[in-house]
Amino acid sequence: MTSQETRSQIVNLVREFVRRDVEPVAMRYDRDDVYPAELADKMAAMGLFGLIIPEEYGGLGLDYTTFATVFEELSRGWMSLTGLIGTHHAMVYTVVNFGTEEQKRRLLPRMASGELRGGLGLTEPGAGSDVANIQTTARRDGGDYLLNGAKMFITNAVHGAAFAVLARTDTAVKPPHKGMSCFIVEKTSPGFRVGRKLDKLGYRGVDTAELIFQDCRVPAKNLVGGVEGKGFAHVMSALESGRINVAARALGVATAAFEAAIRYSQQRTTQGKPIAEHQVIKVKLADMATKIQAARLLTYDAAARKDAGERADLEAGMAKLYASEVCGEVALEAMRIHGGVGYIKDLPIERHYRDAPLLIIGDGTSEVLKLLIARRLLERYAV
Repeated sequence: MTSQETRSQIVNLVREFVRRDVEPVAMRYDRDDVYPAELADKMAAMGLFGLIIPEEYGGLGLDYTTFATVFEELSRGWMSLTGLIGTHHAMVYTVVNFGTEEQKRRLLPRMASGELRGGLGLTEPGAGSDVANIQTTARRDGGDYLLNGAKMFITNAVHGAAFAVLARTDTAVKPPHKGMSCFIVEKTSPGFRVGRKLDKLGYRGVDTAELIFQDCRVPAKNLVGGVEGKGFAHVMSALESGRINVAARALGVATAAFEAAIRYSQQRTTQGKPIAEHQVIKVKLADMATKIQAARLLTYDAAARKDAGERADLEAGMAKLYASEVCGEVALEAMRIHGGVGYIKDLPIERHYRDAPLLIIGDGTSEVLKLLIARRLLERYAV
């Protein structure tokens, strides 16, 4: 467990990085949709690519509570930065928790340093929330596997160097998820190419694109855990921690939008007084702050359960569901408080408004999460 002193030091380091290096350039990177290579390198130097990698493999070995605070602080400055390390840590989680010792020693030090920047190859054109319907296959061929298929909406697709890819190694077994395996696929693998880069509403700067596998040759030593048929469980477990980081991102964006709104409300005057003194604005501010705090408590409760080694899929799902919806609501309310000036690109409010929907959609839509939450509740309260 990370000590409070260590957590405070890391949070302060990240907060200063955001203030000094991120905030002055975020608007330009977002507008031009340019990958922030210089900021990525600084994040690597700070150790942010190795947050949850154990120290013995070169990482910081932090707990999930500290992990969440880092994501919250980065998102307060520019949410896209969390994309550089978010999906990377989904791959990290998979190797740390399910990889063989050889895989850990070969991959984790390079991932901790940022030399090997990773991603997660899960979503397909015909399989988003319905992960069990993926069509990418992996067939054993001597000492290798041949992967065929395509992945869609992959963060870090262009600038990432390796991906944890879910594929079907047994297409006959029922239910289908029992025939899925996870592979670490490096971009240098023959038959692996990146498809078109996608032009997004928000979450700009970080690249999102297709991954295409055409008889892509992957060494058998890159089968996570060295055993077929375990990949679905590996990925679902990684998504549990992923939902904590998405909830934390939502907290960061919502907090930034709220703080901008409460500052502006004390500076903008109508009818001879700041709009913060009008009752309707006071009610908006009170609702925004209360919901953000409720989302924060849900998020850090889920992180604490993860740190304690407890099952946290219910709590992570609740946190991600509520925090992302609150983020969308707060971003819109912040824009309303700003009025017309909030709708133009001179201020970051409109960026927060564009970034918020991704958090509602990504890592499980709100609709899917409600079904998962209900399923877990019915298990817990089974009659």
